[in-house]
Amino acid sequence: MVNTLHKKVQTFYDDSSGLWEQIWGEHMHHGYYGPDGRQRKNRRQAQIDLIDECLAWAGVTQATDILDCGCGIGGSALELATRFNARVTGISLSPVQIQRATERATAANLGEDTPPCARFEVADALQTPFADQSFDFVWSMESGEHMPDKVTFLQECYRVLKPGGKLLMATWCHRPTYSLAGPLTWLEQQQLSWIYQVYGLPYVIALPDYEAIAHSCGFSHLHSADWSLAVAPFWDEVIASALTPEGLAGLVKAGPGTLQGALALGPMRQGLQSGLIRYGLLCAVR
Repeated sequence: MVNTLHKKVQTFYDDSSGLWEQIWGEHMHHGYYGPDGRQRKNRRQAQIDLIDECLAWAGVTQATDILDCGCGIGGSALELATRFNARVTGISLSPVQIQRATERATAANLGEDTPPCARFEVADALQTPFADQSFDFVWSMESGEHMPDKVTFLQECYRVLKPGGKLLMATWCHRPTYSLAGPLTWLEQQQLSWIYQVYGLPYVIALPDYEAIAHSCGFSHLHSADWSLAVAPFWDEVIASALTPEGLAGLVKAGPGTLQGALALGPMRQGLQSGLIRYGLLCAVR
């Protein structure tokens, strides 16, 4: 099942990354529109602002060796390498993404071994090829939702971090189920199942569950935040870009998987508006 899921994720991003870069640019994640989501700004600036705000929230002001889990085409990795004069390693299941990220690093003069630099390789975040305590910062920007085993993923993050190293992840979640709203309803489960199928997600969990897992893995100084309001306008922007002539032509050319992904834009937007889908941040120290 894991291999099948990995293949689905790989195929989705192999097929869709070129179109995303053409329309949206190098950052394959949400944008930040202010704490209440009411700030209006250029969509690409909003994505850069999300990186800034996440780092500020987590108190990350320096790093030397960084692992970017789910690096896409290198947007965050190149930004982090430059910002911290760091050595960044990015991993993804998509060979197409890794090739493009490597090309972009070379073009930005960040392809050498001397910091600032970034290198990229195809690897599974649940079983990375890196030695224990290799990194002082692990960055996971919207990749946790793709992990078929959340416990193993956080255990691996803990393993590769140096003592005192920090994990910062932003990930799609579902609403907590211990509140007055209770367990997920049948309709909510059906909505999530559709999103899982389209985006190659095994399942998502609530943010408090991530905290509990991180604690069980040995992480300390845990803190979390729900930024669902701050990123909510992102989906309106994506839907608008998909409906342009350029977007529609690109969707048809990219193939059925990418086109199906476009059909899930509405459910994702509605899920955020209803509170079913949450955008969670987690920071923890090894």
